[in-house]
Amino acid sequence: MRGRILRAVGLISGVVSLSILLSGCALLGGGSTPLDTYELTAPAAGDGRGRSHRQILIAEPSALKALDGQNIVISPAPGNIQYLKGAQWADRLPRVVQARLAETFQRSGEFKGVGRPGEGLAIDYQVIVEIRAFQVRVDGASRADVELFVRLLNDRNGTVRAEKTFMATAPVRGEGNDAYVGALDAAFGQAAVEIVDWTGKII
Repeated sequence: MRGRILRAVGLISGVVSLSILLSGCALLGGGSTPLDTYELTAPAAGDGRGRSHRQILIAEPSALKALDGQNIVISPAPGNIQYLKGAQWADRLPRVVQARLAETFQRSGEFKGVGRPGEGLAIDYQVIVEIRAFQVRVDGASRADVELFVRLLNDRNGTVRAEKTFMATAPVRGEGNDAYVGALDAAFGQAAVEIVDWTGKII
């Protein structure tokens, strides 16, 4: 009798161990399809003449919760928000926009220095961005809409030197996730170039 009980306990332990092992495999993503992960690109801007001797900081943009994550937003109708299936940004969207906008400023050669928080620059101005729209509209002719509200803040005295809204649109060419994100990248590139040019003229 004792031997039968021990054999039964051993069988149960083996089943439990196998169940835990299989659960561990599922947690590691063995049975799930990986998401397509996307970045934005930094467009060429400015003429590299370095007209401004100012040093600027690109702060992390603010955004509503729907845009403050890795989900890629799709809008099938005004006021209706969904997320692109099987796709995500490489990081939270505000951080992606911050990194690529900073790179666009740096590549322009228009400023003495460009950095992000924590990089130790003596800052003259902050470029403060609010992401108001960053989505693909699919309620007709599919297109990407990007709207960025930008303030130039004098870091020396805390006053706003100027502020402006930048809006850009780009058509979706093709089908699938690559086409949707390509349109968003194109619209962002248009807005980023305009922001750099405008900032150079103001400061």
